[in-house]
Parts: sequence; structure tokens; C-alpha cells
Amino acid sequence: MSHPEAPTLAEDLLLLLFQPSSGTIAGENTLYYALGGAVLADLALQEHVTMAQQSGSKLETVGDNSPADPSLRSAWDYIAEKPRRVQTVLAAIGPALRGPLLERLVERGDLERVERKTLIVFTTKALKEGRNGRRAELLASVREALVDGVEPTARVAALAALISGSGTLPQFHREIPWDSAVIARAKEFEQGNWGAGAAAEAVTRTITATIVNNAIVATTVLPQQ
Repeated sequence: MSHPEAPTLAEDLLLLLFQPSSGTIAGENTLYYALGGAVLADLALQEHVTMAQQSGSKLETVGDNSPADPSLRSAWDYIAEKPRRVQTVLAAIGPALRGPLLERLVERGDLERVERKTLIVFTTKALKEGRNGRRAELLASVREALVDGVEPTARVAALAALISGSGTLPQFHREIPWDSAVIARAKEFEQGNWGAGAAAEAVTRTITATIVNNAIVATTVLPQQ
């Protein structure tokens, strides 16, 4: 059965991080920070959260209508209790995301589970890329933005920023060359410099950039402490 809701940014990020050649997910050690950042970026892009006026470093909800998607709603409910720092929210929501998001990718057919025999007698479940081509489409959009200079949509810019910030961009070197021009453009996206084509308000870009950069700090600094 296919999942009825449109894919979230976190689903798209997890699908992109899946490596078809090995059946693994890039950046597993700090994956929940990246997925948490994608959830918060999605909330920001949909204008469900903003930065609290009394404290520019905390997130607060906008309005009373919580998002319908379960993963977004869970994060929204947590922030609705009181304004919270981005890294606090990342630590609270991130660890529980991988499993449900992976199940949704399988339900959609973006990924497939297959049986593989090990040591002849043992059977294990493994993941492989689905046949609907959605990962390839996402990757092509990110490549166009990073390599070809095509102005991205806000979602593609956020995806590129999250991939870059998570430190996993080098693992896409076969499709996205790991060179100075790509690195520089990815850093621009991390800072919210997306170009006119992204069609997001300046304040939304700023909030999203703040979220992405907090996820980067969590990914690169906190695991080493």
C-alpha cells in the first residue's frame, strides 16, 4: 500500500542518503541529527515554525494548526509546549525518526526489502533501491543545483544543504563531483543563499539556514564530546 501523504523533506533526505551499491545509509553515526534537521527545515519551509521574538535562538510554533504528517506533527507538538533551542529539538525528535521514515520509503516503493542468504543457511533482510526512480530524480535535482548551477526549489536547496552539512556529500562523488566549485555552492546553500528560484521568503531562508547550521554543529561537534 502506498503512503497517502506527500513525501517529507526527511524522507527525501533518507532516500538520498541510501547507497544502492552497498545497501547502506550514508552518515549512520549522526543520521538522527540530519533527519531531525530535515523535519525542522520542513516545518520552517511550510511556515509552521519561526524564531521566537524574545529569543532569536529558539523555535516557536506559528498558529494553532499542527501539520498532518506524523513526524512533523510530533516535532510541532514538542515545540508548541514552549519555545525551544534548535539543538534541544534535534536531540529530542531525531533518534525516533529513522525507523518510521524507512518504513514509509518501503511502503511507497522508493526502497525495497529483499532476502539474502548468508553462510548458505541464514537468511537476512536487505534494502535495495526501488523501481519507481524517485531517488534518481531527487539526485538529479540536487546535481543540477550543485553542478550545473540551476537555481533550485527551496526543498532541493535545503536537501543539498543538509547533505553537505551532514558530511556525506563526498559519498555522492560518482554523480556529484567533489570539487571546489561544488563545495562552495553547497556552503552557499547551507547559509540560505538559494537564489531567486527557490521562491522562499528571506525570513524563511534565514530560519532554515539556522536550523541546518545547528544540525551541522550537532553532527560535527557533539558526537565528539
